Amino acid sequence: MSERTSGGRKLRAGLIGLGAMGRNHGRVLSGLDGVELVGIVDPAGDPNGVLRAPVFPALEDLLALGLDYAVVACPTALHEQVGMELARNGVCALIEKPLAQSVEAASRLVEAFETAGLVAGVGHIERYNPALQNLRIRLEAGELGEVFQVVTRRQGPFPHRIADVGVVMDLATHDIDLTAWVTGQDYSSVAARTVSRSGRLHEDMVAVVGQLADGTMVNHLVNWLSPLKERSTVITGDKGCFVADTLTADLTFYANAAIDTEWEALRAFRGVAEGDMVRYAIPKREPLLVEHERFRDAVEGKESDIVTLRQGLRTVQVAAALLESAAGGSTVTVPGRSTTGLEVPA
Repeated sequence: MSERTSGGRKLRAGLIGLGAMGRNHGRVLSGLDGVELVGIVDPAGDPNGVLRAPVFPALEDLLALGLDYAVVACPTALHEQVGMELARNGVCALIEKPLAQSVEAASRLVEAFETAGLVAGVGHIERYNPALQNLRIRLEAGELGEVFQVVTRRQGPFPHRIADVGVVMDLATHDIDLTAWVTGQDYSSVAARTVSRSGRLHEDMVAVVGQLADGTMVNHLVNWLSPLKERSTVITGDKGCFVADTLTADLTFYANAAIDTEWEALRAFRGVAEGDMVRYAIPKREPLLVEHERFRDAVEGKESDIVTLRQGLRTVQVAAALLESAAGGSTVTVPGRSTTGLEVPA
């Protein structure tokens, strides 16, 4: 435990932004063991008045209280400005996804927090979904054998609160991060098509075909145009396929058949023979609470699994490659990494 929290003192946390996600962060922070939510920044105040912490119009008012860390849940376009100010003041930060709206801005945030020696993470909440955490363990154990393909579908109604980025930098970053994390593989190339049908400046639908470093095929379908809310990840491999529903945190395995189908007509109709289907019973804790617990532990100096800024930068890189591909109608090679871990041009 660090000096700051020795003697049982609670970590002093601040929250920047009281939008839909910010209110959820505030709810969790208000009841998080070992943490005191000491203040909030939002120019619009807290009209609902549900959080028992003072609300300030400007970040300097919050910094004056003395913080151990802050959660950044303001619009993406402000992440760099707010994050840089926190780094300059020696405050650790959990920054909502995406890390920033551009590769350049994300790179500057990585450099600022690393130079200052501060703990910082990105709120890619899907990593803490029970279904995906269980799936990752099973993939690492070789239960699927060789992985052939990762397919994600993420769709639902347009969120009017988001105006500064499109569906690629917002929703699709969930799928980019979870795919790389679950498989343990970087993206090597992507091809994407986008459309805008809601009259907004940014795209609201994207279809992606990609490839990971080990040759695994990737497909993402993401949109803000459907009344159906869907969050599905399907990973197919040589022993069958896993289906994770992150709305319900259910994980199901469909095995390839070990017994041949003797009924010829059925075999012709079904193609690959079906085996057992198993839906796993797994503990289901709230992903946002787990994310906060992990970050709190990291700030206290404990070993903890958080999404680092450098990992968040990598996700922004892939998202930028998707936008480049959609604009140019071509397949784009995703920049690789140098031996020092720094992203380098392809």
